[in-house]
Amino acid sequence: MSVEFNISNQYLRSNRKKGFVSFISGVSMIGLILAVMSLITVLSVMNGFHEELTNRILNTISHSYITGSDDTLENWDDLQKKINTQDRVIASSPYVEDFALMTSKTATQGVSVRGILINQESSTSALLDDIKYGSLNLEEDESSALIGVGLATLMGTGVGDQITLIAPARNTLGALVPQSQTFTISGIFNAGLNDYNNGLAFIHLYDAQDLFTLGNKISGIRLKVENLFDANEITKDVVDSLGNGYYGVDWMQQQKHFIRALNLEKQMIAIILSLIIAVAAFNIVSMMVMVVTDKKSDIAILRTLGMTPKRIVKIFYYQGISIGLIGISIGTILGLLLAMNIESVISGIESIIGFQFFPKDVFYINRFPSKILASDVISIILGSFILVIIAAIYPAKRAGKINISEVLRHE
Repeated sequence: MSVEFNISNQYLRSNRKKGFVSFISGVSMIGLILAVMSLITVLSVMNGFHEELTNRILNTISHSYITGSDDTLENWDDLQKKINTQDRVIASSPYVEDFALMTSKTATQGVSVRGILINQESSTSALLDDIKYGSLNLEEDESSALIGVGLATLMGTGVGDQITLIAPARNTLGALVPQSQTFTISGIFNAGLNDYNNGLAFIHLYDAQDLFTLGNKISGIRLKVENLFDANEITKDVVDSLGNGYYGVDWMQQQKHFIRALNLEKQMIAIILSLIIAVAAFNIVSMMVMVVTDKKSDIAILRTLGMTPKRIVKIFYYQGISIGLIGISIGTILGLLLAMNIESVISGIESIIGFQFFPKDVFYINRFPSKILASDVISIILGSFILVIIAAIYPAKRAGKINISEVLRHE
């Protein structure tokens, strides 16, 4: 271990007894600790939110869908058989989807109505995995319906109650006329997303064809593919195999603006919090300048003993780097611990203050999921260390330029 490093460590320990200089050193280190801890925690929570939202949305929209040029499909039975022969297609399900007006004894609400075959829909979507009340039952001859928990509350209905769906349909002359059907609620589901809980109803595929006067047509066929990140390529292959007159839309196209917004949000938060680290790191500059000023007499003595200016620079450079490394290390450890236990910490805070940060009726997610990515942690550590290195250069060089004759004259 070099002499310069030993002296820098001695200065680091002795500064704790130096009143204001010690206070400034402590503040600089604490600032760096808090900045690194905050950035690791926030990015981990952002990763958790992104993963949770993406999973929930993927569970509800299917990996992709195929439809015709007029947004309907004829002879869909044959098309579905052809689609199912594709190697990378795991499952498919036909659907009819349009908007209708739902009425009950107490309320009226505009909703999205989706006609499905229940045994096939469950293989491509997780929307109906959680049936809160009633049963997962859609029988054509019983005219049954499934609605979300939020919609059931809005409509003031429960299992066994009747609702009426009113939809615009074209008659033989091409004019729009109201078409209505009455359904009995057989089940109430929780999709995990308020948009679906508050505005979606399921009925049998054939009932939907009658309601929207589609005849034997459907809106499209949903696909579940082998690798969701290859959904675009797989969907293109499926469309090519079907011939002309069809097109497909994968989940990235359906939610491209949402996914782009999530990524942009994370980048902007990372940039803003990185500025906090930059401020904390450059606090080391002012602190080290004060240390150099405080140690002028020591520098003069070391110079008279034969130590070169370059070696003096190393002493204070090592000291600045040491303070930075200690702050980064402690901040990283605290950040990882907080990120791993963020849900229990937030729950404790909520119970103390009696306030819920994410109410269920307002937000998609009512908890603080966290996902620590090694790439994020490494980037934060490296970025912080580079800033500390830059911040330590100026005070160290200033120490090497001190005029020892002036110092000794005033001592």
